[in-house]
Amino acid sequence: MKLFRTFDAQLRRNLLILFTAGLLFWSSMGSLLPTLPLYIEHVGATKQQIGIVMGSFAIGLLLSRPWLGKTADRRGRKIVLLIGTLVAAIAPFGFLVVKSIPLLMLLRAFHGISIAAFTTGYLALVADLSDETNRGEVIGYMSLVTPIGLAIGPAIGGYLQAGAGYTALFISAAALGGLALLCILPVVNPPVKTSEPGEDNDNQLWRILISPRVRIPAVVMLLIGLAFGNLHTFAPLYIKSTGVDLNAGLFYTAGAIASFSVRLFTGRASDRLGRGLFITISLVVYTIAMLLLWKANSAQTFLFAAIIEGAGAGTLMPMMSTMVADRALPQERGRIFAVCFTGLDVGIAIAGPVLGSIADQVGYRDMFGYAAMLVFLALIIFITMSGKDLANSFRFAIGRTTDVYALK
Repeated sequence: MKLFRTFDAQLRRNLLILFTAGLLFWSSMGSLLPTLPLYIEHVGATKQQIGIVMGSFAIGLLLSRPWLGKTADRRGRKIVLLIGTLVAAIAPFGFLVVKSIPLLMLLRAFHGISIAAFTTGYLALVADLSDETNRGEVIGYMSLVTPIGLAIGPAIGGYLQAGAGYTALFISAAALGGLALLCILPVVNPPVKTSEPGEDNDNQLWRILISPRVRIPAVVMLLIGLAFGNLHTFAPLYIKSTGVDLNAGLFYTAGAIASFSVRLFTGRASDRLGRGLFITISLVVYTIAMLLLWKANSAQTFLFAAIIEGAGAGTLMPMMSTMVADRALPQERGRIFAVCFTGLDVGIAIAGPVLGSIADQVGYRDMFGYAAMLVFLALIIFITMSGKDLANSFRFAIGRTTDVYALK
């Protein structure tokens, strides 16, 4: 990437190592996306139990994020990245032997620690390596690991499961996590100012959460987490229930390719045009994607909806990450990311059991209509409440003013 040439040798080396580790990590996660709900159904779970097991993943995220955020600020980003990749390498082996629903819930919760740790450490470290003049571009480029990994992983997972069975799938996911762990070992933490004495008390996280610079992003991420959790828990089962001839892995791959494509230019553009405009656009696009899924009845429609969803998520996630980085001091960056993305964790955690119970009543299709309403609500909240008042919020949301909460 041309951008990496502007850094000195040590920083460029860190970025390239991080990028490689991210590709491997997200490929491991992605390989289980289209297949794990089918595996849970295979061992005899009901729709609601599938939702509960899949949603348990976010319980691990939710419980571990605060500690991981403080650890990233206190002991450095690398230790948190090592925790994330180690869990990613261990957890898939559990699926080889675990068959009962309660144990699958515990295993999924343990697996959730991997994303909590990796995303917290990764985002904080990438933000450390950038500044306010190019932060959107750097985070945009480095966030490419997610769509690339989620394009490669589901395709691998879908075809491994179909051709070789679940054992080969889980061993492959564990191997990818182990390779990511090896990549993290040579990473060097850049110097970052440490937290002030007494700053890491338990109340600090709550003060961060209720502060206006974090509260609204966290609420938006909560609502997006509900829609996101619904999509990644029930889309394979929804596609199967319609009788449409489509490999669920291709659905996720199409979305990941679209997510990759938009990240190539939105990060750099946000450095000039502001984060608010692109967050607004992404929420509009994501709403449209949920509506398309609600009405989908052919492979072409599912794939088109996946592309639209990928474009929306591919814009929203790096833009929200960049906006949060803009609003955080270096010594609190780990905790700010942890607290803000707790909203996403909670949404994903409750999406499975809550929407799974709804699916038992109304079916998979109508759940995506509800998801569209949730994303539209997130759009309204962001447009009206992301600044100091309604006028400031609206102007920020359409790119007509700067972020009032951004720190220089």
